[in-house]
Amino acid sequence: MKKLVLAFLCLAVFLVANAQTIDKKWNIGLHGGISQYKGDLGSDFYKTDMARYGVGGISFSRYLTNHFDASLFVTKGTVGYNRSSGNFRRDFTAATLNIRFNILGARYAVRPYLFAGAGGMLFDKNINISEKKMDYIAPAGGGGINFRLNPTVMLNLQETFYYSTGDNRDGVVAHENDAYLLHTVGFSFNFGKKKDADHDGISDYRDKCPNTPASVPVDKAGCPLDKDGDGVADYLDACPDQAGIKDLQGCPDMDGDGIADKDDKCPELSGPAALMGCPDADKDGIADKDDRCPEFAGSAALKGCPDADNDGVADIDDKCPNTHPGYKVDATGCALDNDKDGIVNEEDACPDKAGILSMKGCPDSDGDGVSDLDDRCPTVKGTIANKGCPEMAIADVKKITQIASKIFFETNSDKLKVASLVQLDELASILKRYEEANLLIEGHADSQGDDAYNLALSQKRTESVKTYLMGKGIMESRLTAIGYGESRPIADNATSLGRAKNRRVELKTSY
Repeated sequence: MKKLVLAFLCLAVFLVANAQTIDKKWNIGLHGGISQYKGDLGSDFYKTDMARYGVGGISFSRYLTNHFDASLFVTKGTVGYNRSSGNFRRDFTAATLNIRFNILGARYAVRPYLFAGAGGMLFDKNINISEKKMDYIAPAGGGGINFRLNPTVMLNLQETFYYSTGDNRDGVVAHENDAYLLHTVGFSFNFGKKKDADHDGISDYRDKCPNTPASVPVDKAGCPLDKDGDGVADYLDACPDQAGIKDLQGCPDMDGDGIADKDDKCPELSGPAALMGCPDADKDGIADKDDRCPEFAGSAALKGCPDADNDGVADIDDKCPNTHPGYKVDATGCALDNDKDGIVNEEDACPDKAGILSMKGCPDSDGDGVSDLDDRCPTVKGTIANKGCPEMAIADVKKITQIASKIFFETNSDKLKVASLVQLDELASILKRYEEANLLIEGHADSQGDDAYNLALSQKRTESVKTYLMGKGIMESRLTAIGYGESRPIADNATSLGRAKNRRVELKTSY
């Protein structure tokens, strides 16, 4: 018996440790009490002068609805009767399957109930009375009350009535079947996994907001917390500590302009959303508080001020309000003049060097009437025709012409004859004295042979001259070689003398 009691205690501890709330749908109970008999020998129901016979039981229940449970009640003990009219005593084991109706719903701490069902009673065999060990219980019924001590443990008081299909357990077969009444008290324990679809810790049947997002704090009803009571849950409320407007995510709007105070730069003055709630008297899209010229429409770049000449300087700061469109200006709105020569940069060909108006703001260091910008010889006085360089000496001009007439090539070849090299050396010396002068080398041929051939040969011959001069230190950029073939004769190609004149190289200098 001690082992049985110990087992019951361990089971109870296990169930309490693993149980959670009353809404868990399984329940197990441990019960103890006394039994009373009523039958052919008499009745002890609700009498206190009876011999007391003990019973114990265990119950298993399953929640069906808020008011109905299904339960299995198993009892073991003794029934008997001891009066002058007769006596008997029998040990039994009984089990009934019941439907229980809870008068009050699951949320109440005290829940009276009624139940009805059927089952069977297994007796210790007593051949002197009956060879049958089993009597059926039809019906079983009764009532009781559960007191919820905490979400897991309940105190149970119950009256259980068994009406037996047998009539001979008391040793007498007469007109009345045997019946039994059990008075029990016990504890029952809730267990099982509760249903909590949104995992907020509030069971579904208690949860008034069953679709709360994960990890959102909730109140006892399972609804998201709303500390400021404005109807917007804290997790959706941009201002959870201040009652506000639903359309503004729970934030207040003191000036009623549709912009939450937390986002409103002018919370006490109504203004458009584009200006974060601030007014704009001149309708230029710039809030008055940021507008340097709140009475005149202007641009955002100029903090609300107008700019008549569109130079990027507000009229109130512009010392040159009529600057030519497109001209760059300084902080005062006047056109830039980097070299301070009185000519603005946009009109100054040399904006970083002081110059004179007649030369578009450029200097003329050698005073030859050619600005340094265009002067090929800026430190030496020259002529305009020579782009500021001095005239080439007449003797040198003549010499170049003579040299041109003494440049010869091998027959049908672009290879220079040896005698021509001396002439080209002298030409290189002259070009070095006039470093800013350019040389045009023109090649010509007579009409003998194919036109295309003559054109190609004349070009190759001028390239040979150019290459030789480059080898003598003359920069390639100063030399231009063009072959014209037979297209520019200077004499009659019908005579040998004329053809000889047409086979020539011409040298022309320029700046």
